[in-house]
Amino acid sequence: MQPSFDRTHEDLGNAIHLEHVNVQVPDQRLATLFYVAGLGLTRDPYLMVSDGNMWVNVGRGQFHLPSGAPQVLRGHTGIVIAGREALLDRLASVAKKLDGTAFAFSEHNDYVEAVCPWGNRVRCHEPDAARFGRITLGIPYVEFEVPAGTAQGICAFYREVMGIPAEHRNGDGTVARARMGKDQYLLFRETDRPQPDYDGHHVQMYITDFSGPYRRLQHRGLVSQEDNQYQYRFRDIVDPADGRHLFTVEHEVRSATHPMYLRPLVNRNPAVTNRTYAHGHEQWDWAMGPDQFDER
Repeated sequence: MQPSFDRTHEDLGNAIHLEHVNVQVPDQRLATLFYVAGLGLTRDPYLMVSDGNMWVNVGRGQFHLPSGAPQVLRGHTGIVIAGREALLDRLASVAKKLDGTAFAFSEHNDYVEAVCPWGNRVRCHEPDAARFGRITLGIPYVEFEVPAGTAQGICAFYREVMGIPAEHRNGDGTVARARMGKDQYLLFRETDRPQPDYDGHHVQMYITDFSGPYRRLQHRGLVSQEDNQYQYRFRDIVDPADGRHLFTVEHEVRSATHPMYLRPLVNRNPAVTNRTYAHGHEQWDWAMGPDQFDER
């Protein structure tokens, strides 16, 4: 009998990759202790190698950490990283050196939450193909906390202005979920809690229809920055029905022809040290092996 498949499960829409989260940090040394020594991630060895910026690789994604007044994302970044006990050991090992900062970490049923020295929250999940796809290291989502009553409009904005599939969910809170690529999402969770003013942090995505959203954004006066031929930015998310402002976070929008699209990223295996060194084990296998292939 011929198998039947739901082909819509593989539709991505316009966005094909959520690459990086950018927050300024005032101290590169403390950032290294948290993101590299504590979380176990890898500083990019090729780009931004001075003390004015640091790119930290997370599978095929990155944190960008330029020097400056601290910025704090209004929500949290979700990462997948294997080895919960090893992660807890690494975070405990940097705690003394980060004493006096906002650094903290805590265990929860299905994640470990780590807080950077300036208050950015990172939720660390074990690999789970059903939830996050076949990654063992990566950024499957970024979640923002947004005012009550905005999720429906946020969904409409991504669908109508950006050409990105988005759905409104009611379950564990009211959430707008916009698909950024294969097994990657921006989440906007409604809350009644007051939020701090926007401080300039941003997320970056690659899209295939580069000019269509640009025209629609420009028509609404929402293009905030013209970077180059391959990249522009916008900050404000509005309800396309009436123009009502819903939320602000800068989106760095790149074309799929951008020179850095799918640039190979180096990811180390933090379990390998000078005491445990073995040839061929330095690199992290950021995707699950063929024995765990999804046979849907």
